[in-house]
Amino acid sequence: MFKRNIEDSLEKWMLNQHRKPLIIRGTRQVGKTTLIKGFASKFDNFLHLNLDIAEDLRLFERPENANDVLNGIYFLKKKQKKAGKTLLFIDEIQNSPQAVALLRYFYEECPDLFVIAAGSLLESLIDKHISFPVGRVEYLALRPCSFSEFLGALGEEQIQQALANADLPTSIHSHAMKLFNEYVLVGGMPEAVATYAPKRDFVAVQKIYETLLNGYIDDSEKYANNKSMQSVLRYILMFGWHFAGERIRFDHFANSNYKSREVGDAFRVLEKSLLVELCYPTSSVTLPLLPDIKKSPKLLWFDTGLVNFAAKIQQDIFGSDDISSLWRGRIAEHIVAQLLLSNSNSVLQKRNFWVRNAKNSQAEVDFVLQHREGIVPIEVKSGDKSRLKSLHLFMEESNGNKAVRVWNNPFSKETIALPSGKTYELYSVPFYYVENLERLIG
Repeated sequence: MFKRNIEDSLEKWMLNQHRKPLIIRGTRQVGKTTLIKGFASKFDNFLHLNLDIAEDLRLFERPENANDVLNGIYFLKKKQKKAGKTLLFIDEIQNSPQAVALLRYFYEECPDLFVIAAGSLLESLIDKHISFPVGRVEYLALRPCSFSEFLGALGEEQIQQALANADLPTSIHSHAMKLFNEYVLVGGMPEAVATYAPKRDFVAVQKIYETLLNGYIDDSEKYANNKSMQSVLRYILMFGWHFAGERIRFDHFANSNYKSREVGDAFRVLEKSLLVELCYPTSSVTLPLLPDIKKSPKLLWFDTGLVNFAAKIQQDIFGSDDISSLWRGRIAEHIVAQLLLSNSNSVLQKRNFWVRNAKNSQAEVDFVLQHREGIVPIEVKSGDKSRLKSLHLFMEESNGNKAVRVWNNPFSKETIALPSGKTYELYSVPFYYVENLERLIG
């Protein structure tokens, strides 16, 4: 067990007098149950139901009201009511539409009760078999571990704190990059991180990757509406990892015989399950960021460590001094994408990249970040500023004055003069600072 950043959001929810039942959303094996069991230590009473267990599930077969179910839980779990705060955790809630419907009544009839729900297949069933009461629940997304959480698991609290404060000494840069490369290799799945941390034993993590990957492939039967979609989902979960960080086309994806509609429908199921994100381009240089869903999306998986294992490129990453040069730069871009999302607990958070909407001019910026001052472009590059042609083109058209290059070198900041005479501030940020971009450029 190691600290997850989402715990701060859980505490804010706990202290909110107007809180609603909380739904924790996240893909399978991302640590939802472990997280809530740890959080339960802050309560005087903890009631845990797992609706995979028939005895627990029967509590919701004919519920009279929320208080009746609550009393039944105390009887079933042989617990006495004690004074103080009570947390009710309903795991695998997707197994009971009645339990989902009852959440609104917990909110209305038991305002002093703290209710959290989660489920391993919850994402794929939302809007298909179950529907949460609108306006009666709230959501938090749990994602794979960030680099700072990885450092905490490894016991590197001093570097973790220095990165949070954006004051890491330049003399520690090489050591920080070494730790970051370990993170790229291991990824952010909590079980993999917890297994790796005690002895820094990467071999011990291999079996976990294999189990996770097989589990996701097997789950395709539960995600799918029919046999045809099941086969497309299995194909994507077996071969789609090789296209991580690439722009993809649905038609005949990964050399398959599947048509665009079949692949598109399957990807949307996986996206709803939070296993992938179809990252669409935008041509906007001013707010709001409007994705162009008519153009080819970039395929982003939920965890880079699992991508490395499934695509069989771990050996290339192991011991590498420059992840920007690996796999045509796609691994570096993929881990940056993961970190851009890692600090957000919003289930609606999306990533975008930029393409220039002009004839005879090809330009693409890896990511664009919506910042309080406007849109900030982000390029994942090595080398000097001469390789930032697309970034310069973006800044020529933008009314912003800040841009970011993510690279292997220490942090620096310089003023760039464009041919038009416009200038902007280029922040060259080492990979280990990506999740602190808001602080660095703010």
